[in-house]
Amino acid sequence: MSEELIRLSDLTVTFEDGETILDHINLYIRNKEFLTLLGPSGCGKTTTLRIIGGFLTPTSGDVFFNGKRINDVPPYERTINTVFQKYALFPHLDVYDNIAFGLRLAKLSEDEVDERVTQMLEIVSLKGFENRNVSSLSGGQQQRVAIARALVNRPQVLLLDEPLGALDLRLRKDMQNELKSIQQQTGITFVYVTHDQEEALSMSDIVVVMDKGKIQQIGTPQDIYNEPKNAFVADFIGESNILDGVMLEDCLVKFFGRKFVCVDKGFEKDEPVDVVIRPEDVDIVPAEEGHLSGTVTSVTFKGVHYDTIVDFKGFKWLIQTTDFYPVGSFIGIRLNPEDIHIMHKSEYSGLYGDYSSYSAEYDEIADAAEDGEDEE
Repeated sequence: MSEELIRLSDLTVTFEDGETILDHINLYIRNKEFLTLLGPSGCGKTTTLRIIGGFLTPTSGDVFFNGKRINDVPPYERTINTVFQKYALFPHLDVYDNIAFGLRLAKLSEDEVDERVTQMLEIVSLKGFENRNVSSLSGGQQQRVAIARALVNRPQVLLLDEPLGALDLRLRKDMQNELKSIQQQTGITFVYVTHDQEEALSMSDIVVVMDKGKIQQIGTPQDIYNEPKNAFVADFIGESNILDGVMLEDCLVKFFGRKFVCVDKGFEKDEPVDVVIRPEDVDIVPAEEGHLSGTVTSVTFKGVHYDTIVDFKGFKWLIQTTDFYPVGSFIGIRLNPEDIHIMHKSEYSGLYGDYSSYSAEYDEIADAAEDGEDEE
């Protein structure tokens, strides 16, 4: 494992009106790591990034870089560069001169400038674009120029604040692969901010899930997805069925009035828990063979699979299956022990569930309906 490069120790940011933006954040970032800060708008992820970059001073707590406290070191003295969502390129300069700008500011020889800019153009796949005006480039190409300009100075750390937000979906996917590849080629530590869970899971070595100014969970993409720490993480990362259960003993949980074998341990006897079951982990079987049986109430074709909503005694589950079961079908489901994930109750318990990951979409539909009524 690489050694620690950045440490955030007990960071708090409070505004004058008393609003807390960061609430005692503790985090370390390893050298050459691709770490993503993930969470909804207003969770504190961009504030954390700005503190690392030196653009914001914490109300309390410390920032360490290579073991040295850097709270008072200005941004231009940190070996850290930032790429923002708005690329802030110089419109009057061509691609080459945009990338070379910082090197010339640092008074490097033209030979050194040329060598570095040429290398960077190769890395970001813009060879041959040297003399193009940046305003004639596509969004994705402009973004590559911004990244090349940030990397050409060879910072130890690159901070990226929602850099793909302005791109369309296809281009975003391409750039995700590109960014991961650039990070691996250069060996520079990337700290990336996004609210897009798929982006975070596909690119990162480590994901830090944030909400309300606090870190909810830190782990690899696999850990975060497969073993969420609380209902917020389970709902924010992927789609989830979240329900109330009771942990009877190690590896035995009760929900829906039935006992299920699971693989989780270390809970109190009869502890109330949140149970998470991912929609792709549910096996559909004939009703009489199921652990539970219910009625299909909605089916949506998603290309690779069907999103199938099944009503079990008033609680609706999302199941993702490649098989088609029409609305009205009476089906059974079976659950394997490793597909049942147990979480401690938290402040988020009870806020999510009832095919919760869809709730935002359904809320929008409801809002639209209400707006229509208001207009009448």
